[in-house]
Amino acid sequence: MIAYHGGYCAIEKPEIRIAKNKKDFGHGFYCTELQAQADKWAKRFDTPVVSVYEYTPSTALDLLKFDTMTDEWLDFIVDCRSGKPHNHAIVEGAMANDQVWNYIADFANGVLTREQFWVLAKFKHPTHQLAFCTPPALDCLKYLESYEVRI
Repeated sequence: MIAYHGGYCAIEKPEIRIAKNKKDFGHGFYCTELQAQADKWAKRFDTPVVSVYEYTPSTALDLLKFDTMTDEWLDFIVDCRSGKPHNHAIVEGAMANDQVWNYIADFANGVLTREQFWVLAKFKHPTHQLAFCTPPALDCLKYLESYEVRI
């Protein structure tokens, strides 16, 4: 699989950085299989750059994969966004983009029921993310190239 990371510079050697903001799947190096999504991520920066990798999964690593947005996916994101750690090396699934994240926050705070969340979330455009959460997980990525995104 080809994986893309959108940012402000080329990243030949990915690292896991502990971000001050909580992310969907916890701390990790985030990529996507959707090139257009990586381009969009990169466009948040003055110099938008997408790094491209060959991703080869390892059967020796603990991979948690959410094929669809499910109650388990929702609960996992709520846990990660509230700072609860997990032990998975790689987590793959849909991304809670800004609008979906607002619904998740409302669900986590009791403003929305689970049923109300799913009614609102089901009409959102599909997204994809891969979170590489451990140093051995990063070994599954081979840097291929990078390119600057035209704004």
